[in-house]
Amino acid sequence: MGALDHFSHLFDCSTGHSKLHKRRQLQTVEIKVKIDCEGCERRVKKAVEGMKGVTQVDVERKANKLTVVGYVEPAKVVSRVQHRTGKKAELWPYVPYDEVAHPYAAGIYDRKAPAGYVRNPDPQVSQLARASSLEVRYTTAFSDENPTSCSIM
Repeated sequence: MGALDHFSHLFDCSTGHSKLHKRRQLQTVEIKVKIDCEGCERRVKKAVEGMKGVTQVDVERKANKLTVVGYVEPAKVVSRVQHRTGKKAELWPYVPYDEVAHPYAAGIYDRKAPAGYVRNPDPQVSQLARASSLEVRYTTAFSDENPTSCSIM
């Protein structure tokens, strides 16, 4: 049955290709790119305005942030900005300060972040890895996995 389905797709003469291609979703892509002056701002904006599927482009020069809204893929937008402008670009790595439980933990706090933002925490990093050594000592003192922990009999 699998071979028959494959051949029926090959010899299908209908004009609708919607079965084979997924429809792109409207996305907001935020990119960090160094913008020094008005010329850099124009060059970065022009680089993505011509892309297929882009509906809106916003540039925040002070935050070094480019926001693109449209039916686009984030990786393609980043590569287009890098190729057209020659600048290093990456997806926006920051989240607002209020959304993080421990904003000044090592690995989250970033001095280069714009005001009000900290680095996006890794969801795989455990809370104990970000906790202070005093917290770790107390939590592991009564842990079942610690062979030298205190036990009550």
